[in-house]
Amino acid sequence: MTSPAEKIWNYVILTVMALIVLWPVGTFVAASVSPDRAGRPSTDIKWSNFLTAWTQAEFSRSMSVSLIIATAVVVISVVLALLGGYAFGVLGVVGDRVLFPLVLLGMMVSLEAIIVPLYYQFRTLGLTDNLLGVILIHTGMGVPFGIFWMRAAFRALPRGVFESAEIDGAGPFRMLWSIAAPNIMPAVYTLILLNFMWTWNDYFLSLVFLHGDNQTATVALGVFQGKYVTQINLMAAGGLIVAAPVLILYVIFQRKFISGMLAGAIKE
Repeated sequence: MTSPAEKIWNYVILTVMALIVLWPVGTFVAASVSPDRAGRPSTDIKWSNFLTAWTQAEFSRSMSVSLIIATAVVVISVVLALLGGYAFGVLGVVGDRVLFPLVLLGMMVSLEAIIVPLYYQFRTLGLTDNLLGVILIHTGMGVPFGIFWMRAAFRALPRGVFESAEIDGAGPFRMLWSIAAPNIMPAVYTLILLNFMWTWNDYFLSLVFLHGDNQTATVALGVFQGKYVTQINLMAAGGLIVAAPVLILYVIFQRKFISGMLAGAIKE
């Protein structure tokens, strides 16, 4: 058993680590509501910084674009990851020893290495400055990790459950939606949150492929910061606005996210 002294030291260490992590966040939040242009902390709180940042950066339009892209990517990627992970983890597709490593190769491809040929190819297809083009690229980059993640989650389930379902006459899709998927929902929630976060926070791809009215929130934030580089308080307020959707999702799915991370850590 842990002694009282060890418990005290554990709490002291955890408190110090929490302060180290939260101090920059607290400073950033304080700067966002500061009336001082340099973002210095003040006893006065200026909530209008958020309204000014929202209006000047036209976040209503850019965040709508980001939301459309992120939602489409999450839905398509998670469905494909579920099907692919189920095929590799439960059904045992023919040639999976060769096909699965090929899928994993997709995780090793850097976007920076393929962005130039990808741009010219998509321009030929008329998919530049088009939300569909960005959605397809994000989906293609995210599905390999999703299949890897879902395969690990499926393989952690007892094989006897699927064997019993097969004896009872359940087909592959019935086993997926009625047995397998409900038992790995924490892993699914984690994948949803990760996909949304990666897509929402993308800057490079959106900067190259989208222009004008199709600007995403991160690109709009970059433009806004370029205009108000000397007004730290407005820049901080804009940063919090763009980060808000991811933070809200994390707070909502916090328990499921942690459960999913632990489930994904189980080794085969």
